[in-house]
Amino acid sequence: MDQTAKMKELIGRLQEAAKAYYAEDREIMSNREYDALYDELVALEEETGMTLAGSPTVTVGYEAVEELPKERHESPMLSLAKTKEREELKDWLQGKDAILSWKLDGLTIVLTYSEGKLVKAVTRGNGEVGEVITNNARTFTNLPLQIPFQGELVLRGEAVITYSDFEKINEEIPETEAKYKNPRNLCSGSVRQLNNEITAKRKVRFLAFSLVTCKPGSTEEPRPDFENSREKQLEFLKKQGFEVVESKKVDEHTILDAIEYFEKKIETYDVPSDGLVLAYCDLEYGKSLGRTSKFPRDSIAFKWADEIRETTLKEIEWSPSRTGLINPVAIFEPVELEGTTVSRASVHNISIMKGLELGIGDRITVYKANMIIPQIAENLTRSGVKHIPEECPACGVKTHIQKVNEVEVLTCTNEECQAKKIKSFTLFVSRDALNIDGLSEATLEKFIGKGFIHSFSDIFHLDRYKDEITRMEGFGEKSYNNLAESIEKARNTTLPRLIYGLGIAGIGLANAKVICRYYDYDIEAMKKADKEELSEIDGIGEVLGEAFSSYFAKEENRKQLEELLRELKIEKQPANSGEQKLAGMVFVITGSLEHFANRNEMKELIEERGGKVTGSVTGKTTYLINNDITSNSGKNKKAKELEIPIISEEDFLKML
Repeated sequence: MDQTAKMKELIGRLQEAAKAYYAEDREIMSNREYDALYDELVALEEETGMTLAGSPTVTVGYEAVEELPKERHESPMLSLAKTKEREELKDWLQGKDAILSWKLDGLTIVLTYSEGKLVKAVTRGNGEVGEVITNNARTFTNLPLQIPFQGELVLRGEAVITYSDFEKINEEIPETEAKYKNPRNLCSGSVRQLNNEITAKRKVRFLAFSLVTCKPGSTEEPRPDFENSREKQLEFLKKQGFEVVESKKVDEHTILDAIEYFEKKIETYDVPSDGLVLAYCDLEYGKSLGRTSKFPRDSIAFKWADEIRETTLKEIEWSPSRTGLINPVAIFEPVELEGTTVSRASVHNISIMKGLELGIGDRITVYKANMIIPQIAENLTRSGVKHIPEECPACGVKTHIQKVNEVEVLTCTNEECQAKKIKSFTLFVSRDALNIDGLSEATLEKFIGKGFIHSFSDIFHLDRYKDEITRMEGFGEKSYNNLAESIEKARNTTLPRLIYGLGIAGIGLANAKVICRYYDYDIEAMKKADKEELSEIDGIGEVLGEAFSSYFAKEENRKQLEELLRELKIEKQPANSGEQKLAGMVFVITGSLEHFANRNEMKELIEERGGKVTGSVTGKTTYLINNDITSNSGKNKKAKELEIPIISEEDFLKML
């Protein structure tokens, strides 16, 4: 057994023992045995210079942030040219050797290590700018937090959640409507959490697929010799403790057999994949080919040919939404696609229906886009669109067909449509708004359908229906009590959360905070604000200003807010009193604090005084706040490099 495998085994045994002792009040090994295994792990970590994720020798702290800072990639992350033809891949090789590997279906991440430690993790984003998720990456189950190489190492890979872990997570969610749709969506949401304790629970893994930069940390440290080989680079990453995507070295004689190998394996492969990637093994040759405006020329993606099944369209189900759109969903005779039974597919809008000439009883072909999302490929009989509902299925009020950007959509004309209420209530009880556990969209739909809820304030009086709720399927005394406790807890909230929860078009939590601060948390002043004044607020603008003022111009909305204010206790916020001393300044906070309970408390103070807080040091940063001014941390180094002042808490408080 090699050293890395031995370390993984030891970590697993120590984690199991710790869980049994601390969480289950039982011992599966003696203290002496535990200490011996722990010491063996420490010795291996010192010998290899590597610390793997989950090691009991390190503790990953949990931290919540207000937002994920954005950062521009040093080199753009381009998409790959694609093909579904195997022979095209063979021709593409042009007699060269290449590496064939899985094209993983997760979230691409760029990692940076310095002096052997993970210092930064950034998502792909739009290819130019990504989100910094360093704290979240530290909780990935298999990511080394420390590696032997002491220089600067930048690599790319895919964050993924396996099918088996995805199923376990979904099994813990009782309501069908609340279950996650697929591993990729769950992974994307998990990686981009504001609280990395949630990320840790999702069992995200990282699989490396390419090395970007490898610079020695000192003149004494030798530069790794990759012999101009992509294969050698991947071997180097393995030696650093990274789990590397499975790959095979191929040429024009072996590539078709290699594709067949992956094609057979995907049937039981636990990691989501939507194809393969082929990249030249010769690094210099690949680099010499350059790139187009969209794609690099040193690699190409192979997408599996879509599995297509023929079936019969049984009906079109019209699904109303919070926005007023009523979306068509095709219901067809069930077919097996990519290992699952499929019987419905979204048609999106009337224009697509008309393009397909979709009628009940038509013979259609269906497939899964990216092996995940069911879609209609073709209508073989094309009998034509005949029945577009004239009344909304949810409320019975007249519908209307309108054109939006040249696309025909069906809308409900009733402002009080029950379907719109369901989506509005879902937002109102969401985490960033009133944060009420136990009120999923499915539960809200049941409560609204039974007449328990007509307005937001009715949520705080569900005790009137306790007997009926406890008798409902899926509910009971315990579920009701948990819900009641969550509702009582939600009575204490902040004004920005309440404003966001009202569902004003375009007003997110960040916008709500900006508006509240501008008006010194004076709700009466906010209700009377006109769009011109709102438009002048930095970060709001004309469109959001008009949406905000139009909302409060309606009597029913003002009445709804008044009813809510009678139910809620709004936390007092210090008034700005015109003291915008930090206006226009951008701060980064790092290290431990002495005068503030946490970084969020300091962040709120800065924002109240007109400043802004970001997560990474850039040319736009005004000050880096760090009590350890002489530290050699990454942020301190960056600040010194950009000649940005580093100040302590004491310095900051003097500024105020």
